[in-house]
Amino acid sequence: MRKLLFALAIGASFAIAGQALAQTAADTDAALDGIFGSHEPYRHFLETLQKAVAADDRKAVAAMIDYPFQARINDKATKLRDAAHFIADYEKIMTPKVKHAVANQTYATLFANWQGVMIGDGEVWFSGIGETGKIKVTAIND
Repeated sequence: MRKLLFALAIGASFAIAGQALAQTAADTDAALDGIFGSHEPYRHFLETLQKAVAADDRKAVAAMIDYPFQARINDKATKLRDAAHFIADYEKIMTPKVKHAVANQTYATLFANWQGVMIGDGEVWFSGIGETGKIKVTAIND
């Protein structure tokens, strides 16, 4: 009987944990509102980034980056000063893994904390920058 009760308790805790992990767009709205004051600019930024990456619009993606930008190119940390440098190394930065993460990210399942908003498993991070709070990509990790 004890084993049965233990098994039921464990099963119930996993069921509750699974429900706690389920997140809706309204949950994401509330989280972003709480952290950044407003979710709309972040939702719009994600949608714009996804469209630019899907269209392979290198210029549009480059315009969404916070410069100077630290990138890992050929296993070497490289500082990119501007959009022209980003575009020149686009394929080395925007790898298939990164593009896949961007394409498959749903708004409802975004992760956010005081550092910014994460796409995938940390392949891309974006956040409001400086006093203006303009949203930019702050990190890309392959």
